[in-house]
Amino acid sequence: MLQPWLTCDPVYFRSLALCLLPSALCLILPPSTHALPPPEDLPEEIMRGEIITEARSPLDGKPLTAAQYAEVQASLQTIPVVIEQLPPGLRNNLFLLRIRRLIRTVIPLPIKAF
Repeated sequence: MLQPWLTCDPVYFRSLALCLLPSALCLILPPSTHALPPPEDLPEEIMRGEIITEARSPLDGKPLTAAQYAEVQASLQTIPVVIEQLPPGLRNNLFLLRIRRLIRTVIPLPIKAF
């Protein structure tokens, strides 16, 4: 019995050509030519680099200027949160919420409240 490559079977040669053609094209064309955008295309990071001059208050949602927003952010960061002055039940709840947040960062499964 003759091997298939020794005979002139057109189906065999057609299937061989269909298998070898894509691999030959992959070897001829470098892969970076398909993945890169054209050089005149601007990156999205540069196109989004606009300066924001308007903001909303995190307290009540009113529109603020950039200077007013900076003042509100600075005042919010300087407000001291003293946990020792809170009632013991509320301190316990805050502690449990912090532990829950830590567990959610380690194990991202939904934790149902009872």
